[in-house]
This record gives sequence, C-alpha cells and structure tokens, in this order.
Amino acid sequence: MPAATVDASSGAAASGSSFYAAMRILPRAQREAMFQIYSFCRAVDDIADSDGPRDERRAALAQWRTDIDALYRGEPPAHLASYAASVKTFGLKREDFLAIIDGMEMDAAADIRAPDEATLDLYCDRVASAVGRLSVRVFGLPEEDGRALAHQLGRALQLTNILRDIDEDAAIGRLYLPRERLAAAGIASDDPTTVAADPRLPAACAPLVAQAKDYFAAADAIMARHPRQFVRAPRIMAKYYRAILDLLTARGFAPPRAKVRLGTAARLMILLRYGVI
Repeated sequence: MPAATVDASSGAAASGSSFYAAMRILPRAQREAMFQIYSFCRAVDDIADSDGPRDERRAALAQWRTDIDALYRGEPPAHLASYAASVKTFGLKREDFLAIIDGMEMDAAADIRAPDEATLDLYCDRVASAVGRLSVRVFGLPEEDGRALAHQLGRALQLTNILRDIDEDAAIGRLYLPRERLAAAGIASDDPTTVAADPRLPAACAPLVAQAKDYFAAADAIMARHPRQFVRAPRIMAKYYRAILDLLTARGFAPPRAKVRLGTAARLMILLRYGVI
C-alpha cells in the first residue's frame, strides 16, 4: 500500500486481530507506540505481498527506507510524524525498522522457495524478531533480556506462521520450509504446490514444530524472570501462538489439511488469564 495511505496513529488496522487483543491492555503511550509499529509492519508487508510488478514493490519499499531515514533525521514525512514521540520516548532503533524492510525485500525480490536454514533464520530475524526488538523497548524490558526475548519469541511466532500457512503460501508461489528438512524427508522438489501435496510433508514439518516449541519454552523462561506488567502483552501473544501450534500438531501436516484457527472462547480465556486476572 502506498505509504501516504497508512493511518499510523491509530489501532484501526489492528482491530480484530490477536495483536490488537494483546496490545489494548497496555497504557496509552505504549499502546499507541505498538499500533504505530503494527501499522508500519502492515504497510510494508502489504507491499511485499501485493501482486504488483516487482520493480514497483521494491521501489515502494525503498521509499519506506527513505521515510524511516527522514524520521531519524528529525524530518519525518507527514504519515510518520506521530512516530517521533514514540521513537524518543521508547528509544526505538532505526536499524530495527530497516531490518523489517530488509525482510520484506526478500519476499518482494523473488518468491521464496525452500530456503536453506540459514536464510530462513535470517528471514525470521528480519520479519519477526526485529519487530520484537522494537516491541520490547515499548514494554520496558531490560536490554539484554529484551533482545533475547525478541530473538526467541519472534522465531517461535514466525515458524508457527510458516507451519500454519503452508497451503496459503503455496497458492501464491511461496515455500518457506527449509530445503534441508525437505531433503531429509525425501522431498526433492521446491515447487510449492508439489511439496504441499506430498504425503511425506509431515516428516519435514516435525523438526520445525520441535524448534518452535523450544523457542516458546526459551521465551517463557525469559518472561518468567520479569514483573507481570512488563510481559503481559508478549505473554498473551506467546500463548495465542503456542495454542495454534498445538492445534496444528493435533491436526497433523498430511494433505489435505483443514485450516486451523484459535476460537474466540480460547482467545478470551488466554486474554483473561494472562492479561486481566
């Protein structure tokens, strides 16, 4: 979406999402900063996922890079003017915004198909853990544990997304499962629809499930070290996504796969348990 159309100062774009449910419990300044981060991420993600010409997508992402640079020079364009206060108040880092753009450029440059594990980890760092590095500053976590939580939880959430969205990604020509795991399962193809239909796919997914569970456990251990007010929002996100991972595991990964969705009642129970009670 063109940068000028983004309403970065409100939570309108996030309304109805699990993100919104987790963030609306925050004090106002933190909530607004998180909505700004979310709006930025949605804007650049919409560009990367659009069906426009790749040159146009790369140009739009380059404009966002220019706009972020202008924000940090103290000359924000109008659609980022509201970010200036959050950048100052919470010490948000320019390099984390730019890392997110780097991740979106990986999608915009070419359809990702069976990346090697190192490339997948880099992608997860850019599109998920970089978001976490911005977020933990808003939450007020100390630097070392904040960065560690962003690393662990960002990767847990992104691997869960990848495992959940195998069929949706295949439909647009993308395959994020790493080539090493596919090869170990005996799958030689990197064609997304071919891989999605392969009966050996569960063997390729199992190591990613285990990896995601390890990341969730490490994130839980970090959050357990800190007062509840600093980790309510990330804990809610972690519990939402861990519940989705459990649903995926129970369903299995053999084709055909039914879509998995965390129901309203389950989401409300998590929100009440970790955000309110």
